Amino acid sequence: MVQPAQMALPFDWPADPRDDEFLIGPSNQRAVQQLERWSTWPVMAVLVTGPRKSGRSLLARIFAAKTGGGLIDDAERQNETTIFHAWNRAQEERRPVVIVADAPPPEWAIKLPDLRSRLTASPIVRIGDPDETLMRAIFERQFLRRGIDARPEVIQWLVVRVERTHVALLRAVDLLDQAVLERHKRLSIPLARATLEEAGLIPGRAPESTETA
Repeated sequence: MVQPAQMALPFDWPADPRDDEFLIGPSNQRAVQQLERWSTWPVMAVLVTGPRKSGRSLLARIFAAKTGGGLIDDAERQNETTIFHAWNRAQEERRPVVIVADAPPPEWAIKLPDLRSRLTASPIVRIGDPDETLMRAIFERQFLRRGIDARPEVIQWLVVRVERTHVALLRAVDLLDQAVLERHKRLSIPLARATLEEAGLIPGRAPESTETA
């Protein structure tokens, strides 16, 4: 059963100490549910797509470990013939292969016609940009890991101001971690505002207007 964003790993699978924790929110919950139902797929292959830093590779690794299936990451940069043979082998052995890519065909321009037709017939699991619930959970987890005391009001302030992408979120955490270390201060809204405005991650406040006599 899928749990809210506080859950570390989907599907109640045992955590691999080499893995990070995959947090679930509304923006990726459907993707998790689709992978849970892999035995109902029309073919033993799936495309997992989504933005960079979205956890798509981690989710694929968890799925492959649970099912004993195969994994092809960064598929656009892999040999198409190798992917073609892996897809065919998955059907023969009835063990699923998960293929991680930035986008499915036709956005992913595949030259090998036989591979293109097979991937077109494969289910697609899409991970979206983080929703507010997931952003809050990722901020909490990232700050906890770095030993940063981030109060709920600071996290909420960040959630409503940082661009809703995984890349922007993690960039903000890196910058705030550095600011806390350099200034030897607790993370606060004023510190977060000054740091992120300087980096251009949030818009700066407009100067107050002054009236002349």
